[in-house]
Amino acid sequence: MAKPAEDIHYILQLQDGDKSALYELYNRYSAALYGVILRMCKKESLAQEILQDTFLKVWKQIHTYDPKKGRFYTWTYRIARNTTLNALRKEKDLIQKEDLSVYTDMEVEEDDRDYSQINGMLRKLEPHHQLAIDLVYFKGMTHREAHEEMGVPLGTFKSYIQQALRQLRTSYGKEILMLVIFIKLWFGNG
Repeated sequence: MAKPAEDIHYILQLQDGDKSALYELYNRYSAALYGVILRMCKKESLAQEILQDTFLKVWKQIHTYDPKKGRFYTWTYRIARNTTLNALRKEKDLIQKEDLSVYTDMEVEEDDRDYSQINGMLRKLEPHHQLAIDLVYFKGMTHREAHEEMGVPLGTFKSYIQQALRQLRTSYGKEILMLVIFIKLWFGNG
């Protein structure tokens, strides 16, 4: 992932209406954002639609982005997260429309990917580190939401995340490198 300073060039071009800058930023950030969206909605087709909606909103709202207030990734992450939450709210039926009797054959989407290796690595962390990682990276909470959920100060919570990442890196070396890179892209510095 590019450094925030490298993004400024593309952000300024995007603010001037340059579509090629949007494509470049999409190439840099779409994989990380897609991972966030997919974990929240758990449906690939919906996640793909939400990712497109997210970048459409980035295109339309880029004039509101202020690099002094935060990193571009953090700004786009919030757009992706809010877009996902809104899509999930729309998807829920408040009134049951279908007969969901036990005799109805219903298709259930299954995630056939093997997460056992990552899960095993995370299970070796201290319980408070596991919970911190789970709240942010797998449940999509912001750091502020997660530290409140855990009942610890924000600085303590952030140190839990950093300690967990450091422990994973130390314990698993290159095996965990891709997971750490993914988590760093998602989390950034803070």
